[in-house]
Amino acid sequence: MIMIAVLSALVVASVPAGYKLVFKDEFNYKGLPDAKKWTAETGYLRNNEKQYYTEGRTENARVDGKVLTIEARKDNFEGKPITSACLNTSKNFSFTYGYVEVRAKVPGGRGTWPAAWMLAKDIDKKGWPLCGEIDIIEYVGYEPDNVHFNAHTQAYNHTIGTNKGTHVVVPNFKDEFHTFGLLWTPDKLVWELDGKKVFEFSKESTDPTKWPFDTPQYLILNLAIGGDWGGQKGIDDAIFPAKYLVDYVRVYQKTK
Repeated sequence: MIMIAVLSALVVASVPAGYKLVFKDEFNYKGLPDAKKWTAETGYLRNNEKQYYTEGRTENARVDGKVLTIEARKDNFEGKPITSACLNTSKNFSFTYGYVEVRAKVPGGRGTWPAAWMLAKDIDKKGWPLCGEIDIIEYVGYEPDNVHFNAHTQAYNHTIGTNKGTHVVVPNFKDEFHTFGLLWTPDKLVWELDGKKVFEFSKESTDPTKWPFDTPQYLILNLAIGGDWGGQKGIDDAIFPAKYLVDYVRVYQKTK
């Protein structure tokens, strides 16, 4: 466990020298998330979560010219008690190796489970966890001062208690925007919070059950409610509407 003091909201991640920008969304437009970049997942998807993910509904995902808001609501939309949004770049952008930078502000309260993460493009072929998952940031609202960083593989994943990762203690974490950085190279994954390194996972072997991170992955932004992790302490109705704010998403890759 690491404890980090709250840093200025203006802190930016440390983009490695020799890397160029290859993907970005600054959310400087208005309306639904850019369909040329993001695809909305729909339905009840994973982890026994309580939210229904919607598509094309600004109540759950919208851009106001400054930030992307992913909002979880207890609004009984079409008979679904709780709605939210999950956006990914699976149809429009995937990459192998690079530096990812996300600036966001998470919602607090018991039951919230926001994340910025990545899955392998070939997940439908390989399945999870053999495909590999990289969690740039995860947060569960019942632990208000903790933020989590993890990687999951077939050999190392949370279902068997072997996932590679850490959590960092940041007082009043939910009250500020923070910058999350992930450096992904052929031999390591390095996580950063507000420009400070918090965890490193180095490649141990070419065994794909231990290191599947040599194939394209895509980005995911979502706000889950409840579920196997986020709902361990129940869901407080006072959290609604819960708003996950994303200032920008950027991906850089090494120039040749």
